[in-house]
Amino acid sequence: MSTSTVSATSAAPKKGGGRRKLTLPWILLMIAGGLALISLVRVISGADDLTSVGQVSGALQLAVPIALAGLGGLWAERAGVVNIGLEGMMILGTWFGAWAGYQWGPWTGVLMGIVGGALGGLLHAIITVTFNVNHIVSGVAVNILAVGFTQYLSNFTFDKAPGGSSKQSPRIDPITEVTIPGLSHWLATLQGKHWFLVSDLAGVLGGLVTNLSLLTIVAVLLIPATWWVLWRTSFGLRLRSCGENPVAAESLGVNVYKYKYIAVVVSGAMAGLGGAFLAIVSTGIYQEGQTGGRGYIGLAAMIFGNWMPGGMALGSGLFGFTYSLRLRGGSENVHAMLLLLAILLVIVLVWQLYKKKYVQGAIAAACAAGLFLWYALTDAVPSQFVDAAPYVTTLLVLALSAQRLRMPKADGLPYRKGQGK
Repeated sequence: MSTSTVSATSAAPKKGGGRRKLTLPWILLMIAGGLALISLVRVISGADDLTSVGQVSGALQLAVPIALAGLGGLWAERAGVVNIGLEGMMILGTWFGAWAGYQWGPWTGVLMGIVGGALGGLLHAIITVTFNVNHIVSGVAVNILAVGFTQYLSNFTFDKAPGGSSKQSPRIDPITEVTIPGLSHWLATLQGKHWFLVSDLAGVLGGLVTNLSLLTIVAVLLIPATWWVLWRTSFGLRLRSCGENPVAAESLGVNVYKYKYIAVVVSGAMAGLGGAFLAIVSTGIYQEGQTGGRGYIGLAAMIFGNWMPGGMALGSGLFGFTYSLRLRGGSENVHAMLLLLAILLVIVLVWQLYKKKYVQGAIAAACAAGLFLWYALTDAVPSQFVDAAPYVTTLLVLALSAQRLRMPKADGLPYRKGQGK
């Protein structure tokens, strides 16, 4: 197979309106600017928990399952298969992970969680790739089946186990957590000073070196590993060609069915690992309904990241941070975020005026004014809004980023072997 030909096929739609590739200096500058803006909001609002060690550590733990679901979606969709079934595969991962984890230890639970998710992925692959059923219909069916299947299994497994019930597993032994001694304490002390930017940077770094589960480290490493496999190997090139132009890929000798199957099974395994993480690391037990829509949010993070691992990780971090705000400080922290959103909208206003897009600028100005008034006239936000904040963030991020996204060209399209002949 000609590698250069498939490369040209998979990378084709770059002209006119594609995103410019961000270089590392620009990414670091954007991160520094975002941190400075959050630091400014923290100083003005007095919400010192915004960038605390506990806040960042909690955000990382909450972001990992979302990121793993997003990685699962990325694997499948880069091969041309839409995977709405990520939520169901996560549910299978939580159940199988807890079932094996409380009996044979947490790492066995992790492996069985991966297997459970992979089985869900295999089912989705059979339905969509072999039988050519609509991908959305298949994904919804997987989600429904996963809920019913795990409820059925719980009735004669967890319900009869000591400390369990039909809706909850016995407690699972924790996975080892690591903390860098000395550095962690020094960063926590520095963060407690509440200095502008310096303390915020210390809080972020402290959250990354304090009480870090070994499974968290494994999950984070899967993000660059996915990028390397899909964008730096011939295997990844062939897999991505199946999502861009499967007919052309087949004409060059690629077994499209095989690569689609591999991608969707790996997709399910990633989502299953995210489910196992929820059951073993986040809560220590399986609970019915504990995924809470994270599979869908992972899919949203992948779309926000433009089907790229780095952007997906950024989106997952944003959603994890929002979840963490809800759990730590709740109303006070979310109230401070109103000010952050208002400032961001002012920046959007300036940019739109610079681009001479006056209608969009007027909308940004009106929304910014409304948020400033809301922040100034209240001391807290309603508890209902605090609970809805992660989901509102999902909708806002997708709405604001949707105009510049480009999915794989053959994503979700039906394909039959030999259809190009």
